[in-house]
Amino acid sequence: MRTYVLDASALLAFLQKTPGAYRVRELLKEAQQERVKVLMSAVNFGEVYGRILREYGFEPTLTIMQAVKPLAIEMVDATPQRACKAADVKAQHKLYYADSFAAALAIEHKATLVTSDNDFRKLGRGFPVIWLKN
Repeated sequence: MRTYVLDASALLAFLQKTPGAYRVRELLKEAQQERVKVLMSAVNFGEVYGRILREYGFEPTLTIMQAVKPLAIEMVDATPQRACKAADVKAQHKLYYADSFAAALAIEHKATLVTSDNDFRKLGRGFPVIWLKN
């Protein structure tokens, strides 16, 4: 089964209906039908929460984040081992630490990263990525 890892920008694209939202929606439909697996690091989920909180305030954020719960996204905890792997990825590729959690999770699960964040280009051409915008 193919596995995908959403970074914060991918979930934000879906929630805010910006470029790439359609592709994320299609992946989530496939995950709901158990044809693919969609993962997200709790760290990247926290990034989404923080961004929405900053833009909309507490009550709207709770409503928006409640809408995410039924989606076919498997949230993955940031264990000490994953935190160290993320730090390794950060050091090697000069990514932001939160971004490195998404990359490390994709490496761990041999998954394709789904993002609109150009910083992930630092991972190189051999790293499987679905780019939500050019």
